[in-house]
Amino acid sequence: MKIPKRLEPLVEAGLVDAVMRQLMSGKEAMIFVVRCGGDMRCAKVYKEANLRSFRQSVDYTEGRKVKNSRRARAMEKGSRYGRKAKEEAWQSTEVDALYRLAAAGVRVPRPYDFVDGVLLMELVTDGEGHPAPRLNDVVLTPEQAREFHGALVREVVRMLCAGVVHGDLSEYNVLLGGEGPVIIDLPQAVDAAGNAHASAMLERDVGNLTRYFGRFAPELLRTEYAKEIWSLYKSGRLTPEIELSGRYERVEKAVDVDGVMRLVDDALEEEAARQLYTREMAQK
Repeated sequence: MKIPKRLEPLVEAGLVDAVMRQLMSGKEAMIFVVRCGGDMRCAKVYKEANLRSFRQSVDYTEGRKVKNSRRARAMEKGSRYGRKAKEEAWQSTEVDALYRLAAAGVRVPRPYDFVDGVLLMELVTDGEGHPAPRLNDVVLTPEQAREFHGALVREVVRMLCAGVVHGDLSEYNVLLGGEGPVIIDLPQAVDAAGNAHASAMLERDVGNLTRYFGRFAPELLRTEYAKEIWSLYKSGRLTPEIELSGRYERVEKAVDVDGVMRLVDDALEEEAARQLYTREMAQK
């Protein structure tokens, strides 16, 4: 096929030998199958911001640090340079997350290079060597649903142990590779410790998976993995090898009314003392 313009720099640099075909076009990028030497890989070409259906949100970008102060100011003002810088930061988030998660043993495509808004990465294949299907394109048995749900919950735990929440995880962002599910599409990934919305995003991610797999194995709909996982994370007890129960016990403590009233009385007494002191000082 004709080499897409955005892929020409990679061909000229010798990173890509041939563009075989377009694999898919998603809400944020187009994916091409490319040949690199003797290996088949993926080239993810990010769409321009005005062509994407997924919009950047402050909920996702909260907690992301920009080291260059000029760049940070430009991004806040929304200047032409700032918009370009914000777009580059959005794209590099996925690259950084892939390297970070791959190093932590999370099942994500292996990244190879990132050049001019194009991410060169592993082509995930099925058991016969063909490009792996997305999870939503596969009909599952109840046994497979339980198996893949358990596998992905473990990957979510491993991601969180590495400090990352996917932020948009669903059956559309999982490939069913020959060795099991592989998580993809991470430009909206958030830092678990630095983003105040991380807990809600984790709950939504796990909820999306549970609802999907629950179509094939309804008993999964009664599980509460997200709350259990976040509780363990916040208490410092979450590890990649932890055994989860899928249950979450809410601890509801009775309100100490007497204790609250004592605090109120103490505050009133302190305020009365301050007012008395102020009046006495004014009379001198």
